[in-house]
Formats: sequence, C-alpha cells, structure tokens
Amino acid sequence: MSKAAFEFAGDDRAVLCIHGFTGTPYEVRYLGESLAARGMTVRGIALPGHATRIEELEPLGFAAWADAVTAAFDDLAARCRAVAVVGQSLGGLLALELATRRPVAAVASLAAPLWFDGLAGVVARLTTRGPLAGKVRYLPKLGGSDVRAADVKRANPSYRAFPVRALGQLVAFMDVVDAALPDVRVPLLVLHGEHDHTAPVGSAARIAQRVQARELRVRILPRSFHLLAIDEERTVVAAEVGTFFARHLRGSRVPPATSGAS
Repeated sequence: MSKAAFEFAGDDRAVLCIHGFTGTPYEVRYLGESLAARGMTVRGIALPGHATRIEELEPLGFAAWADAVTAAFDDLAARCRAVAVVGQSLGGLLALELATRRPVAAVASLAAPLWFDGLAGVVARLTTRGPLAGKVRYLPKLGGSDVRAADVKRANPSYRAFPVRALGQLVAFMDVVDAALPDVRVPLLVLHGEHDHTAPVGSAARIAQRVQARELRVRILPRSFHLLAIDEERTVVAAEVGTFFARHLRGSRVPPATSGAS
C-alpha cells in the first residue's frame, strides 16, 4: 500500500502517470508496473498537497498541480525519445490540458470529470460557489473511495475528506479543460466506468465530442466504479493503455523540452 511517487527505468519510451484529487500514486502504481513490464520508462508523481496531510492540499489549486505535471513531463522529455501521459480523474484533466501545451505522444484519460452530477454536484456547488462558500472547510468521503473492489477500498491511502477550497479549484479546472478540449489533437484513449459515482459517465462522451484527436478510442467498462486503474477491471485498463501507448510511442519523436514554461 505505497502512496509514494515511483519511477521504473526502461527504454526511451516514457509514460507519466498522474493520480486523482485527494489520491496518491497508489492509484496508478499497478498501471505503472504493467507499463514498465512492457519495457517503458514510467514515472508516477505525487501532486502538490497530496500523499502528505490534507491540510497541505487545502490552500493549493490547479496552477500548482499543472506546474508539477509540466515539470515532470519536461524532465522525461529531456531523457526519453517520446512521452505519453495517463491520468486518473483530476490526473486525466491534467493530462488533457498538458497536451495543449506540450508535444505529448498520446494521452489516456481515465474517468476525467467535466462536471459533478446528483447530490455530489449540488454539494460541490453549494460549498464552493453557493451560499455555503467559505463556511465549510472539509467534506467527508461518506462512502470511502469510489471503487468496487473491497480490498482496494480498504487499502487505498487517499485522504478521507475533501478540502472544500481545493475542491473549488478542481471545479474551476473542469471549466478550463472543457474550454481547451478542441485544442487536444494528440491520439487519445478515453476510459470510464459505467458505474462511476464520482465522475458522470457522460463526461467521456463530451470529451470525445469536443477533442480534435488524430486517433480517438473510447471504452466504457461495465463493472468499474471511479478508480479504474485499481478497480476490478484494472487488468483490462492496463492492457488498453499499454497497447495504445505502445503503438503511439513507437513512431513518435519528442524534442528536448525548453525551460521556463508553466
């Protein structure tokens, strides 16, 4: 149950793995290990404010998360011939946004949300933009992690609550990414769980409709909840991402990253 960042040495094909909001690299470690088994160089980062204490996440926002992803990508691009990016939830949003600013070889978006539905949507609006804004500090995860696999739910070392201020930044970032989707032109794999209780499955369709990807593959997994890369269909997710990236990393050429970008 390691929540630490990880890196696996491999060949000159690199993959950057990004976890979700309030999560840790644990969410993408199984996937990272599967990609490394294909010979790829794989790095899984811990986003700022994550994998430490929830109080450290509270004051941060999407600029800090995007900057960390950019720095990690630039480091891999300086060392490897081509870099693909896979992200879970917030990580998927960050991967999509990065692809509008950097020469990403391919993107895999796992359950990236463009809005929140139902009660979660109502609560998010009330506490981040509505009459309760600034009055509620944390929202507990009443059901725990949104994952069907019971052993994974117990083991997942994510935060047990959402810091509302940072949640507001996530909600704002959804709008930023939605507006940027037409600028996403790289090969794109979109995976989503049919029974996701966090990110509406309709987000996958909207992403697919708005991007201008050179190649687009969308798959809805019939058993998975939100945390696709560690849920019951994690082997399917690893196979889909691995096959997609192997094809697009093979012929890609990524020049060394320039410094000073944000």
